[in-house]
Formats: sequence, C-alpha cells, structure tokens
Amino acid sequence: MAFDNLSDKLAGVFKKLRSRGKLSESDVKAAMREVRLALLEADVNYKVAKDFTNTVTEKCIGENVMESLTAPQMVIKIVKDELTALMGSEKARLKISNKIPTVIMMCGLQGSGKTTHSAKLAKHLKAKGHRPMLVACDIYRPAAIEQLKVVGKAVEAPVFEMGTEKPEIIAKKAIAHARDYGHDFVILDTAGRLHIDTELMDELKRITETVEVNNILLVLDSMVGQDAVNIAKSFNDILEIDGVILTKLDGDTRGGAALSVKAVTGKPIMFAGVGEKLDQLDEFHPDRMASRILGMGDVLSLIEKVETEIDEKKAEETAQKLAENKFDLNDLLDQFRQIKKMGSLKSLLSMVPGMEKQVRDADIDDRALLRIEAIITSMTKKERAKPDILNGSRRKRIAAGAGVSVEEVNKLMKQYEQMKKMFKQMNSKGGKRNMMRRMGGMGNMNMPGGFGF
Repeated sequence: MAFDNLSDKLAGVFKKLRSRGKLSESDVKAAMREVRLALLEADVNYKVAKDFTNTVTEKCIGENVMESLTAPQMVIKIVKDELTALMGSEKARLKISNKIPTVIMMCGLQGSGKTTHSAKLAKHLKAKGHRPMLVACDIYRPAAIEQLKVVGKAVEAPVFEMGTEKPEIIAKKAIAHARDYGHDFVILDTAGRLHIDTELMDELKRITETVEVNNILLVLDSMVGQDAVNIAKSFNDILEIDGVILTKLDGDTRGGAALSVKAVTGKPIMFAGVGEKLDQLDEFHPDRMASRILGMGDVLSLIEKVETEIDEKKAEETAQKLAENKFDLNDLLDQFRQIKKMGSLKSLLSMVPGMEKQVRDADIDDRALLRIEAIITSMTKKERAKPDILNGSRRKRIAAGAGVSVEEVNKLMKQYEQMKKMFKQMNSKGGKRNMMRRMGGMGNMNMPGGFGF
C-alpha cells in the first residue's frame, strides 16, 4: 500500500515525542525536521514539505502545545489536521449539470489508465443508481476503441463510438445520443500522448469548446512520483482541470503525488484506483487518508465496503445458522466469497486501527482464499452439508481435486471445527459474559495463522 514507508517513519518520530512529557520548542523543531525528511523520501514536493512542517511548527508553538501534559498527542492531532488540509480537507464531489447529461472528460498521458478508469468510474456511478455512457474519443491508439468496448461490456455500460471521426464531433453526437436514450452521465475517454504536447492540448480544448464539459478529470499514475505533480500542473495550467483520479494507490508507490497534487494545482483528488479490478475505485477522503498515514486506520471506509459488498439477507441467515449451530461449509464458502469481493485481505485489515504495521509485516497471502474455495468446491454437496463424514479417503480425494496437500484440507477442517466450537460456546449459558475475556487474548494471535492467511 502507498505510504507504508512514510507511515513507519512518522510512527518513529511520534514514538520519540511520546517518550517525553512536556515538549520544548527544540523538541518540536527536531521532530518536524524528521517529518520533512520523511515527506521528501516519500517523494513529496520540496516546497510542499517545507510549507507543511513550517505550518505545523508554528501552530505547535503558537498554541502553547509544549506546556501541555498531552503535548505529543496535540502535536499528532495538528499533524493529522494539516495532512488532511494538504489533501483537500473535505471529499470533493463531481459537478452535476442542471440538464442531462453531466459530461465528464477523462484526460492524461498515454498509459496512465484513462480507459480502464473510465470504465471504473462508470461502474461507480451505476452503483449509485446512474445510467452512464462511455464515449470513445481516442481515435489514434491502436485498439483503443475495442478496449473501451471490452471494459464497457464488463461494467455493463454502453459505448458510443464513431470510428476515426474528429473527437469533438464524436463528443457532440454522443451527448445528443445520451439525451435521447436517458443516460444521465457521459464519460469521454480521450487520447493521450507519451508526453504533453500542443497537439494533445489543442484537441482537448476543441472538445471543451464544442460541448459543455462539467468535469475535467486528470488520470495520474501515482507510481511516477514527483513527475505526476508536474504533469498535473501542466494540464491544469492549460485546461483548468476539476479534479484528479490517482491510480495504483494499492502499489508500492511512495505516495508523494497524493500529498502534493492539491497543494501545487489547487485541485482535489476525487478518486483513487486501489487495484486492477474494475470495481476497485474509491472516493478519496482526505481525512481518512490522513488517519491511515498516521496509523489510525480507516474504519469508515471499511464499514462502507462491508455495507456495499455484503449481502444483508445472507448475513442475517448466516448469523441465525451460527446461533443455531447449523453453520456448514456451504456457509463458510459464501463468507469467503463475500470477503473476496471487498478487495485484498491486506487492504481490508490495514483499515483496522492499530493493525497497519502488523499487516505489513505479516505474510498475508490472498491466494489462501482461492485455495480454501478450491478445497470446499472439490467436495460433494453432501460433504459440505455434513463435514463429519470426511474420512481419510475423502480428504485425499478432495486434496487431489483442489490441487493442495491433505494437510491443508485437514488444517481447514480443524479451523472450521474450532470456529463452530467458539460460536457454540458463545451461545451457551455464560458464553456472552466470557466473550470479552476471550477477545482480550486475540491481540496475541499470530496473524498468518487463521485460515491459512
């Protein structure tokens, strides 16, 4: 995940501060020097890093933080508030046109992920009850139109195209078509170049002069680091963009672009690409990202993922089965499939406060879910419903069918039995009273253990 190294460095700085009681001005300045260095190592723009630490230092000194008995906590709060402000303070929203359709123009350099993220945005809008239409305005790149059709079909969004007609004409015809067929959003997938040039910018300007574009979104690859900020500034100076979609925030990027774009361009990050799948596009919340950077987790985003992806009716049925001790391997398979829909295990667990570093250090293998699914689907319906009949020969057959060892089958069954036993105890007399005491020891559990993670 982006920001891992920055999070570790900041955690080290704040650990030193917590070891002191009252802080002196020199303590704060020394800490901010380390913070500035951490930001620069994360590829944050130099001026942004300098201004940030100067602001934090002034606020800490100006608000008499050093005299407080909780000075370290107050410093951390000021850092969190300033990080949030640096990334935009509040979640930025798309501008909605007062007449149908709302037009979004996607722009960026070639290879930044415009086409894929056009489809991701369409899927995001569909999930909110809208009827988006994708428009193929990239008439140069080989197979660009075909790629848009493929991803459009995958997210069940129609694609409007007119071959190699001029992009501005395509956009104008597409908007008329959208009005006729009731599409409330039009997403223009425009051409990119290997670098910013006059021809590219002139084409984008012709589109904005021909049709009313409500939102110009710049797609930026966060892996290019500081260059992403320079690209954003160039596009904004010429086109006056409305916001940014930052891609690959789930990768090993140092995160500098996310912390610099708003400060340099004045334009917010609206969405973040957090994976390769077409449903892995998140709305960008500056306050939540600041919390994650500082190791405070992101419970609100985790709750939203659960509410979006988990089937509420199935969840109630599962809870009832657990309460009645009727939970079988079919139910377990359903649970794992729903977890898979929410994203990688590592990204989910990293949203839990206090878990970030533990998650990074643990060897959490997302393929474990696939192995579990393979084991359970290699069983017969009767075996899934009545796991007690799984003798040695059956387990050997299941292992062969799933392409795993018999030991892995045995491990899954052991963990399943332990889970059933735990829920049975919870529902027994006095079980609920003892549950919190049992939960107290969970912090010492070895993370890579449970269910092969």
